[in-house]
Amino acid sequence: MVKANAYGVGAVAVCRALGVPFDGIAAAPDAPWGLGVAALDEAAALRDAGCRGRILCLTPLLRSELPRASALGVRPALHRAEDIAAWAAAGAAEGDGNRLRPYHLSIDTGMSRAGVRWDQVGTLRDALLRHPPEGVFTHFHSADDDIDSRDEQDARFVDAMLALDEALPAGVLRHSDNSAGIASRAQRSPGSLARPGIALYGGMFSELLGLRQVVHLRARVVDLRDVAPGETVSYGATWTASRPSRIATITAGYADGYRRHLSNRGEVLVGGVRCPVAGRVTMDMIMVDVTGVPCEVGDVATLLGADGTDCLSTEQVAAAAELSPYELLVGLALRVPLRPMPPLAPPRT
Repeated sequence: MVKANAYGVGAVAVCRALGVPFDGIAAAPDAPWGLGVAALDEAAALRDAGCRGRILCLTPLLRSELPRASALGVRPALHRAEDIAAWAAAGAAEGDGNRLRPYHLSIDTGMSRAGVRWDQVGTLRDALLRHPPEGVFTHFHSADDDIDSRDEQDARFVDAMLALDEALPAGVLRHSDNSAGIASRAQRSPGSLARPGIALYGGMFSELLGLRQVVHLRARVVDLRDVAPGETVSYGATWTASRPSRIATITAGYADGYRRHLSNRGEVLVGGVRCPVAGRVTMDMIMVDVTGVPCEVGDVATLLGADGTDCLSTEQVAAAAELSPYELLVGLALRVPLRPMPPLAPPRT
């Protein structure tokens, strides 16, 4: 999943790192089957960058959007007979004759967000026989903390597949597992595909799945000052020095996605040492207590990610900010320039 600019990390850079084919660059042997997006503009940005991989849009599209999806070579998620017919017509209008461009059938097994209900799939039998899908999928609502609900949705998905029976082509691609679904399995994910998202970016389940922290937010120290006992720091004077303190000013704030909720509770790595945020996070800067920590103007501070042997994981920082890791990551794209990481050592096997 590379929706929302790869969860704020940078979709083009992520796709290149995953070995997806681009103009003049063949797919890597271990490249993913395809890419998941939530909007056609996201797909268009990838195509404009030269991406030639399969793209599946998992958010329902309006019928008026289907011609654009066809032109972009995007596989839509469909669940209404009239939309399936319109998708077939969009391909024919582009000179494909009777050849149906691929789409995936969306089945709602309890999320109640999109897709045909698992117990009403029979209403689509005729449409599927005329225009068979490439894939069939569902989405879990609570696989991260309720295995019983996942099992119930699994069973509903199987029932839906059985109800459709010969209306589905042999070898239809089946997929259900998001990051939570993958992590909740004792064995591999069922079906043909899985849809890892937040886990790829260090947000949740990464450690369980043996994945590294790949998102690192860093900024420079631009000022240092000594603060006497009883003096305060930042707006509202919410932090008061209890001892002679050394305060570093760092050029990142909530306009860069470093959330205001991290005021007086966040930590920053300076030279590999955890230093507490002192006072309120401001729009463009934060202040950090570096008392006793070697620090100079121009040093790089790590607000998220690794420095030395320590790491402020996405999940840890999100928890301190009382946010979901999803919200934290997508907010980083507000103003922060994206830079690729240098090569890392090979992952553990």
